[in-house]
Amino acid sequence: MKYVWLIIFLCFFRVLSSQNSARVRELEKQRKEALAEIKKTNEILSQTQATTKDRLKRLNLLSQQILSRKKVIHLLEEEMGAMDRQISDMGTQISQLESELRTKQANYGKSLQNIYRRQTSQDRLLFILSAESFSQSLRRIRYLHEYASWQRRQGSEIIAKQAQIAEKKKDLESTRQEKSKLLANREEERKNLQQEEKGHKAEIAILNKKQKELQALIKRKKEQANQLNRLIEQQIAKEIAEAEAKAKAERERLAKAGNKGGKGKAASSLASEAGRKAEVKGGYAMTKEEKQLSDNFAGNKGRLPYPVTGSHSIVVPFGEQQHQDLKYVRTNNNGIDIQTSARAEARAVFKGEVTRIFTIPGYNNSVIIRHGNYLTVYSNLSQVYVKAGDKVSTKQAIGRIYSDPDNGNATILHFQLWKEKTKLNPAPWLD
Repeated sequence: MKYVWLIIFLCFFRVLSSQNSARVRELEKQRKEALAEIKKTNEILSQTQATTKDRLKRLNLLSQQILSRKKVIHLLEEEMGAMDRQISDMGTQISQLESELRTKQANYGKSLQNIYRRQTSQDRLLFILSAESFSQSLRRIRYLHEYASWQRRQGSEIIAKQAQIAEKKKDLESTRQEKSKLLANREEERKNLQQEEKGHKAEIAILNKKQKELQALIKRKKEQANQLNRLIEQQIAKEIAEAEAKAKAERERLAKAGNKGGKGKAASSLASEAGRKAEVKGGYAMTKEEKQLSDNFAGNKGRLPYPVTGSHSIVVPFGEQQHQDLKYVRTNNNGIDIQTSARAEARAVFKGEVTRIFTIPGYNNSVIIRHGNYLTVYSNLSQVYVKAGDKVSTKQAIGRIYSDPDNGNATILHFQLWKEKTKLNPAPWLD
């Protein structure tokens, strides 16, 4: 019974050790991902000059950097906690293995003493011949054979147990060394965080001194954003009207053809069901192919590729934002702003049709692509590779993103997503 509990005890600790190891690996993976985000943000910060025009962007990037850095430190601390539990489990396993080894060594020692007392073949022969019957002699022969086999197994098990203990101690030492490295990493990350927080405070102080200038820039940017929004809404209204006109013409044609065939009301009903249909009242009337495209687009939510090539980061999120550090700054973004590397290209997030290309101040060239009753908008392009009416495929390059020479070649795509006449936050749709 004692050995059964011993086996259960060891199995329990092996399961715990395995779970701790898996947790450490998962935490390490998350930490590496957070560090990759920090690296991307650093690259973007190096491209963003400290001008009044872009100090707000720098401040947002630094805030993002600080959050990522805090996440790394938190993950390091979790990782070290998991390693502490792993080290404790290993210590318990080693103690248990050493206890088992001592028991085996003691039993083996007793067996050697017995052998020493009966070390001659004559003693073994007398043991067999002194049996009261032939069957008892056979049992004694079998006993001696099994006893010898048991001794050999005990010797092998002792050697294996010693090797197991040595391996566990080696793993334990390796884990302790890894923990020491994590401690050093944590101290380095804390120093980095202190530097970033210092830079963050400096940016806030400068922007507070330039409040009027910054507010003027924000006002101008808001006017440009409103102009872009009006053009998109006009284009959507135009396409809805054109689609409805086509649907109406198709219904009238089918009804007229049906009436000529003498089918009357049945023909009119069939005509109303055929051709283009909108999902909502006043929405875009879609063909069956467009409806299928729209459904496929919606089905890929969370899996759409980013609309840029190269390393990238969202520098301005969607929606109305009250700046956490500058109380006089409130912004409203109809999409997301994605900063990427110089000479990067904009690419379609899904297959669709280019419906309009236009230019406005502050956003350079813009491209609208329709995907059924969804639309994606790609703004701030210096070059456009497509034209209205073109069919595009997923990830197809549609233009080069403008790199601002007055701002260290900062390369930012303004990206919007609409369904019918409603703006959506694109971030949850992207992979």
